Amino acid sequence: MGQAGDYRRKLLIAFSITATIVVAQAVGSIVTGSLALLTDTAHAVTDASGLLIALIAATLMLRPSNARRTWGFRRIEVIAALGQSTLLLVVGTYAAVEGVKRLFEPPDVPAAELLVFGIVGLIANVVSIMILSSSRGANFNMRAAFLEVLNDALGSLGVIVASIVIATTGFMQADAIAGLFIAALIVPRAFMLMRETTGVLMEFTPKGLDLDQVRVHILALDHVKSVHDLHASTVATGLTTITAHVVVEDECFTDGHAVDMLREVKRCVAEHFEISVRHSTFQIETEHIGDDEPDAVMHP
Repeated sequence: MGQAGDYRRKLLIAFSITATIVVAQAVGSIVTGSLALLTDTAHAVTDASGLLIALIAATLMLRPSNARRTWGFRRIEVIAALGQSTLLLVVGTYAAVEGVKRLFEPPDVPAAELLVFGIVGLIANVVSIMILSSSRGANFNMRAAFLEVLNDALGSLGVIVASIVIATTGFMQADAIAGLFIAALIVPRAFMLMRETTGVLMEFTPKGLDLDQVRVHILALDHVKSVHDLHASTVATGLTTITAHVVVEDECFTDGHAVDMLREVKRCVAEHFEISVRHSTFQIETEHIGDDEPDAVMHP
């Protein structure tokens, strides 16, 4: 609870800073007509929206689980990160298309004003990065929030470089190149985050957990004859689940050894792999149990 509350506090500060950047850069993009600054403003709007989503998600994650929501709102972090990555991808695509157009028809951009707004954006984003950096690996939600402010800081740096180039050389295409630079930063990271969060929502096997190895380890245990219906998924960051039907020798149910088998299987998935799976549900059964018959179930 305390750690989640700390995440929420950091996100609130970062959101407040980013919202201020949005207002300042929106004014700057109107004054200067700069694509780089306009793109960075759109990026800042995306950041502010993403941070607001992250803040709401961090608040919902504090709610306890109940009979209707057995995992509480833990998965909201994944949904929030997917929304943020989608917004980033849209902004990055727009910046790329507009940047190519302006390479051939560059507008006049006042370098001095562009430099001022770029510096303001960079300072504010650096402050947000410092606030969020210690928690960036905590979960999908915090990771997405950190990536957004980091990308925005790099975008502000691109705006500054473009303004200096324009002021010293008169090369107006520098603004469009800076816009393309920002797009190149946004799109790959957004795509990677989108792929990871989609994998969680689709309940793909968690990265780092090889179910073929899990099956081999379980089959290596004494009295285990086969393993079927083996599934693993991620509910939220740090919360991996696994389920399976484990077929054991008939004698295990008559000599009381089935309880020991269940304990051994749970210990196996919790200790033998890169990802320690503590939330496991195994059905211990004999090979005589058919699909149309009631199962002899032994849950943890």
